[in-house]
Amino acid sequence: MVVSDTAAKLRHTLADIVGSAGWREALEKVPRELFVGDAVFLRDAVRGDLWTAVRRAEMDESDWLGLVYTDETWVTQVDGILAENASGAVTGSPSSSSTTPSLVVRMLEAAGIGEGDRVLEIGTGTGYSTALMCRRLGGNAVTSIEYDPAVAERARMAIAAAGYAPTLVVGDGLHGHHDGAPYDRLIGTCSVRTIPPAWMGQVRAGGTITAPMWGWMGGVAFAHLTHAGDGTASGRLLKDDLYFMTARLHLPPPRPPVMTGIGDARETRIDPAILDEEAALFVAQLAAPAAQRASGDGTTILLDVGTGSRADTRPAPAGGWTVHQHGPLRLWDAVEDAILTWQAAGSPHQSAFGLTVTGDRQYVWLGEPDGPSWDLPA
Repeated sequence: MVVSDTAAKLRHTLADIVGSAGWREALEKVPRELFVGDAVFLRDAVRGDLWTAVRRAEMDESDWLGLVYTDETWVTQVDGILAENASGAVTGSPSSSSTTPSLVVRMLEAAGIGEGDRVLEIGTGTGYSTALMCRRLGGNAVTSIEYDPAVAERARMAIAAAGYAPTLVVGDGLHGHHDGAPYDRLIGTCSVRTIPPAWMGQVRAGGTITAPMWGWMGGVAFAHLTHAGDGTASGRLLKDDLYFMTARLHLPPPRPPVMTGIGDARETRIDPAILDEEAALFVAQLAAPAAQRASGDGTTILLDVGTGSRADTRPAPAGGWTVHQHGPLRLWDAVEDAILTWQAAGSPHQSAFGLTVTGDRQYVWLGEPDGPSWDLPA
């Protein structure tokens, strides 16, 4: 592997920006350009779902390396189309990316990964975080699993070109990789809606599971659980609001158009705009985990596709807001109750909550494990 002076200097600068003592040597040695590849997608300034590939071959090499070593996330795949294979603009949503290096390192630090640990990584992606771990821990200590075969192959070639040889698996990361268990650390570099049961059986007693959590309303949290060795794990959510692309099998079903103003009507007890706050949205999502949210023109809509339950709020002519609810679940009632409980506790950040996983239940609690709690979906 030929290392250019420009790339080496840019890696040193990136390590300065990230500012991690434990991961500095890895940041300085792992060539991110191998993992970004030969093209990335840039989002259209007007249409958020339109992407155009920018190619290495069409840029001056120093400009390309400058892009690669910016502390930014670069999208490498949109709806299954790799940037290097794109012909013309592509419409869709990102399905793989080279995550911001500082975010990658924050994830690794939050997981407490260090020398001597054996790690299972869920979501190889471009392979950059995998290579960072290989550099610090050794390839024999790292197992990484990727769902998308094309993304996995691309990562495999980049990791090999960088000189590392971890265990790489193509498959569903929600099932983990039992053959290498038990692991000291399991990290999810994709967001999950709940902790997959298979993960619980693949971490040693005292080991940890660290994963970003995401739900169908768009609320996020960052879980760091310690395995008790009795089939349970628990831990307080962390202060970092990290977000990675969601595991594909944890994405919500398509949301059909919703007719508003149907069902029982009453005055709301909360301002619907509070759901624009990240912590409040997380709390609302706990109360109605199968609901999706849409908003605009002063209206907030909640829809549970599975049951057909819906709620919509709009400003009332005399002030306040009116909510209409229809279906077997009173979605807004549940959201209001949860928000009022959270507000009574001082409207804290997600880090005031914790998550406990047992053999038959996963629940988020506020304050302490015996405080107010909400079950995650089965």
